[in-house]
Amino acid sequence: MVARGKDDAVSDRQERMLDLLARSDRPMTAAELSERLGVTPRSVRNYVSAINSDGRELVQSGSDGYRIDAAAYAGLRSEIAVASTAPGGRVARLLRMLTDRSDGIDVFQAAEEFHISESTLEGDLTKARARLDGTGLALRRTASTVVLEGTETARRRLIGALFREESFRDILGIEAIQLAFPTARLGEFKTDLIERLEGAGATINEYGLSNVLLHISIAVDRVRRHHQLEAAGPAVSADDNAAMLAELVATHFDVRLDGEDLAYLSYLVRSRVATEAPRADASAAGLLRPEDVAALRAIVVRAGGEFLVDLDDEEFLVRLALHVRNLVARAATSSYSRNPLTGSIKSGYPMTYELAVYIARELQETRGIRINDDEIAYIAMHVGALVEQRRKRDDDAVGATIVSPAYYDLHLAVLQRISAMFPTDLVVESLVTRTDIDWSRLDGDIVISTVEPPVATDRVVVVAPFVSDVDAERIRSAIARTRRVRRRARLTQELTQYFDERLFFRNLGMRDPEAMIRLLGERMAATGVIDQAYIDGAIDRERLSSTAFTEGLAVPHALAMTAARTTIAIVLDEQPMDWAGTGVNVVAFIAFSESDRARFQSVFDQFVEVFSERSAVQSLLRDAVDFPSFITALVHVMES
Repeated sequence: MVARGKDDAVSDRQERMLDLLARSDRPMTAAELSERLGVTPRSVRNYVSAINSDGRELVQSGSDGYRIDAAAYAGLRSEIAVASTAPGGRVARLLRMLTDRSDGIDVFQAAEEFHISESTLEGDLTKARARLDGTGLALRRTASTVVLEGTETARRRLIGALFREESFRDILGIEAIQLAFPTARLGEFKTDLIERLEGAGATINEYGLSNVLLHISIAVDRVRRHHQLEAAGPAVSADDNAAMLAELVATHFDVRLDGEDLAYLSYLVRSRVATEAPRADASAAGLLRPEDVAALRAIVVRAGGEFLVDLDDEEFLVRLALHVRNLVARAATSSYSRNPLTGSIKSGYPMTYELAVYIARELQETRGIRINDDEIAYIAMHVGALVEQRRKRDDDAVGATIVSPAYYDLHLAVLQRISAMFPTDLVVESLVTRTDIDWSRLDGDIVISTVEPPVATDRVVVVAPFVSDVDAERIRSAIARTRRVRRRARLTQELTQYFDERLFFRNLGMRDPEAMIRLLGERMAATGVIDQAYIDGAIDRERLSSTAFTEGLAVPHALAMTAARTTIAIVLDEQPMDWAGTGVNVVAFIAFSESDRARFQSVFDQFVEVFSERSAVQSLLRDAVDFPSFITALVHVMES
C-alpha cells in the first residue's frame, strides 16, 4: 500500500497496520493492533518507529492509542510524481512519451527535455528495451529517431503497468490516478457510476473499481490524443452498461467513446466491478447456470473435507458462484483483476489463502483456465470471512478470576459489566469478594482486580470499581497476550517433534525454488517420510502460487496430506534466495500426514506468523549454527 521507495518498502505487517489505521474512525491501541495483526504489542511499537523513522510522523501516538496522519499519508502517496525524476521513473516517463508520439522522438531533443546527457538517455533507452520484453511492443531506431511499434491495446496495457509500478503496492487511489490524468474528474464520475450500477441491482467490488477507473482514464486520455482501440475480436462485446458508460464519460470528460473502446470498458465493468446482488434463486433467475453451481458446490465440499472447515452456506456459495462466473470471463481473455491485498492475505491469513489455492486448482482443472495470485486472493476474500467465523477455537476463551471487595452490590456490578464487555472472550471462573487471599492460588489465566495486589504481576489487571473503556483495553490486552502465549507454547511443543536433525541445512546456496524443493524432497524421501508423488505434488502446488508467504520465509508443500508422518525439512541461508520475486532466508519444506490433518490449520498459520517477524528470522540465522542450537533458538523465538 505505502512505500518509501523500492529499496525501503514497508513490510506486509506494517502495510496491514497502516491499512487498519486508515480505515478506522478512532484511535487503535497497541493491544488491538497486535491482536488483529497476530504479533506482540512490542512489534506494533517497532512498526510505528520504523514507519516514522524518516522524521515524518505518519502514525501518531497518544494516550488513547495510535491514529494515522491523513495529510502525511496522502502526501506520501502523492510522492509518485516526485519519484518519476529518479532514473527508474525517468525510463517510465520516456516510455510514456513514446506511447504518446506516434512519429517517435528525437534522441537529442529528448535528452534536452529530461535535462540529461545524450549518453545517459542512450542508457535509458537500453533499459526501456528491456522493460518492453513480453509486452508485444518494441523500439525501432532510425538515425536519431526512436519509434515505439505495437498495437494500441499493448500500448494501453503498458501505460497501466507503468502507472502501477510507480504506485504504492498496487493500491490505486483516485488521487494518484487523478495526478497522472489531471483532466479526468474521477470523483464525480465514480459516484455517478456506483449510483447507476447499484440502482440496477449490482453489488460493487471497490478494489476492482479502482483498476477499472484507471482503464477508463487511460482510454479517455488516449481517445483525446486520437488513438482509437483496434478491434479485439468476438471475445469482447458491448452490453447493457455500454450506453450508461458512454453517457457518463461524455458528461464528466467531454469525450465520446464508441466501438471497441466502449465495448471493452463495459466488459471490464461487468467482469471486474458489477456483480448481480446475491439471491437464493440466482439460478432460477438466470444469473447462474444450475450445472455451474452444482460443480462449484462439489469443489467447495471437497475443499471443506480436505481442510476440515464447514463451508456449507448457501449465501456464500451463491456469492462465490457469481464471482467465479466473472473470473472465468476474465481468465478467458487473460484480463485478470489486480488485488492490492494479495500480499497481506498471504502473510496474515495463510491457511485461508491455502484453501483458496485448493479451490483455484479445482477451477483450473474443471474450467480449463489459469488463475493467478491476485485472483486467488479474491477467492480467499470470499471464503475468508466464513472460514474465520467457523474455524474451531475450542481453547480461545480465557479463564479469569475477578477480585472485587464486597460493598453492597458493587462487586456484582463489576462482574456484570466485565461479562457484558467480553461475552465470548472471557470465562469468569470465580468472583472473590475478600482481600485476605493468597493471590498465587487464584483460578484462571488472568486476574481482574479492583484493588492493587501485594506484588504486581502481568497476570493481574487492575481496574476501577466502575469499569471504564480504558480498563476494558487493559483486559483486552491481557486476553490477547494470554492467547498468544498459549498458542506459542502449543506450537513450540508440536513443532519440535516435527523436525529431524537429518533434515536441517544451512547455506545451501541454491537459486531455483523447484530445485530446492526437489533436493529437500529427495532428502526427506530418503528417510522414508514421503515418496516421489509427494515431491511432484509440492512442485505442482508451487506452480499454482508461490509459497513465499512472507518476506524471508517460503513454505513449500503439497496439497495432499500423504506423508508417513508429519515432518519439516528446514534450510537457513544467510544470503536471501529469490523465491518468485520474494527474498527468503528460511525454507521450510513441510510434509503432513493424514493423521495430522486436524493440526494442519493451526500449525501452518502459526508457523507463518512466527517467521513473519524479521527479528525472528535474523535471530535464527545468527544463533542456529547446528541442529541443537536451532531447536534452542526456535523455542526462544517462539516463547519471546
